[in-house]
Amino acid sequence: MKPLSILLFFLFLSGAATAKEGIVQCANLIYGPGKTSTCFSDEFLSAVQRETSIVTDRRFKPVKLDSDDLFLYPFAIMTGEGDFSLSPKERTNLARYLSEGGFLLASAGCSNSEWDRAFRREIKAILKVDELAQISGGHAVYSTVYRIDDLGLAKSEGRGHLEGIEQDGRLVLIYSADGLNNTANAPGCCCCGGNELTNSLQLNVNILAYALLH
Repeated sequence: MKPLSILLFFLFLSGAATAKEGIVQCANLIYGPGKTSTCFSDEFLSAVQRETSIVTDRRFKPVKLDSDDLFLYPFAIMTGEGDFSLSPKERTNLARYLSEGGFLLASAGCSNSEWDRAFRREIKAILKVDELAQISGGHAVYSTVYRIDDLGLAKSEGRGHLEGIEQDGRLVLIYSADGLNNTANAPGCCCCGGNELTNSLQLNVNILAYALLH
């Protein structure tokens, strides 16, 4: 792990730190008809603060995707289960958010296939892309804080994977169809038979640090 002692300096230059005295706050999205991202562990926010120089608010902030409040946050979480469709305002906000420097971590709750299909459909329509691209093992997101060489799965053999979307050479979105919920630190939530990535805590730390540094 490399120390990130100059990180906050870069955050202030880039405008990524929020107005709350330089503390990085993360949005937990409320979207669609009754969809929320509440069943997702925020433990990685504490881990980021322990392992780096990033100062974080250790709890997510619930934010409606169609609200202007979204643009106060450099990093957002979107997860859930079941089919959904976004409203025109939500689609417009998400497109603008990503194009103006925001970063989205998306995760299919409990590896839910219906949510996976809905998310892919929405993102393709919003960002005008054919497919999400697989993020190769040599990408910096696997070594920003922790060195991650393998993406183990909770309930099957084999290796999981991350996908993403770049805009103008900048990675703006990382997605896991397997699931990035650190369920061991999510009271009241389980993976419900899903195949979550076993090192999701470390991955989420890396993803947040990477999003703020790039």
